Formats: sequence, structure tokens, C-alpha cells
Amino acid sequence: MTTTQTTDPRPLYDGALSWTLGVVRAVRPEQLTASTPCTELDVRALLAHLVATVHRATALGRGEDAGAVPWSAPQAPGDDWAGAYAAAIDAMWTVWRAEPEGSALLDRTVRAPFGTLPGRVAVLAYTSETLVHGWDLAVATGQDPEADPVVATAALAAMQRALPAEPRGGPVPFAAPVPPREDAGPTERLANWCGHARP
Repeated sequence: MTTTQTTDPRPLYDGALSWTLGVVRAVRPEQLTASTPCTELDVRALLAHLVATVHRATALGRGEDAGAVPWSAPQAPGDDWAGAYAAAIDAMWTVWRAEPEGSALLDRTVRAPFGTLPGRVAVLAYTSETLVHGWDLAVATGQDPEADPVVATAALAAMQRALPAEPRGGPVPFAAPVPPREDAGPTERLANWCGHARP
């Protein structure tokens, strides 16, 4: 799937969220303190960030500044991160799928933590972030780290257009691209392009 300036990215985001939710649901309690490819985050902290990214997408749809939403969600009661993530996703779609407002949001300028841009571009960026952190979580917990290849391939192409290989670091909050393994799938290649590597 090739994304364009008129593509509705919501199905891609839905695919990324659905896959990542499945990964979240399979995390075992004893894995919550395990390390992840996001070296500064353990599994629990990564889960809190995943929930927060959906809260930020919801804020975008409401016309709010997503950068004002905390980077990490509060501790989930009973460590029920799957429940917290599912609830956040449901709340987000009530905003982005409401019609005609949801479709209109795609062309409206929104305030994301990474800049002011059209809604459809922001949704595609959150698709990529969801896949990358879903990959991080899958690798950390020994799960299949590949999402739907159609979704991941579209996200990879979009990120390769939007995020140059250089410069990285400083104002560009991504590490240098990681050379992918020869047999790496599109989700892993996306994570590699964003500077994430297997431990």
C-alpha cells in the first residue's frame, strides 16, 4: 500500500494498534521488569508509554496540544496494561471515527509533540510509533515481532520519506539507523530505521 497526501491512514493505525494490543495482552506479569530494545525503558515503562501515545492521539483529535499530554501514562491498576491500552484505543476512536468530524480531522492542522502538521500525517506518524514500540515489546517478551506486512511496509515507506538517515540526535530524537538483518521483516526494518535494534 502506497500512502499519499489523500490516503486515509486510519485503517493503518487501526492495524498497528490491533497488533500491538495483541502483544500487550500476551505479556506475562514476570516480564514487566524485563529490559527492552528501548534501553532506558523496561517492559512496564514501555507499556505506560504505549498507553500515553494513544492519549496523545486522542488529544490531537480534540484540537488540544498533544505535547501537553504526559509522555508516560499513570500506573495501570493491578498492572492491567492490556485493559488500559484497550480503553485508550476505544476512547481515541470515538474521536477519530466520528463522522463527519473524523474525516475532517485528517486535513485539519493539529499540534503533535513533533510539530504542527495535517491530521493525516500525525496519524501516520503514530502508526509508525505504535509499530516500533510494539516490535520493542514483542522482542522483549519473546513474541512474534512482525505486524501485518501491508501495514508495516506502508509505515516504513512513510518514515523513510519523513525521517532522513542524517542528521539524527539532538533536535531529531532518533538514533542512527541500524543495518537490518538480511531476513528482517518490514516491522523490524521500520524499527531499525528508527534506530532500534535487538539486544
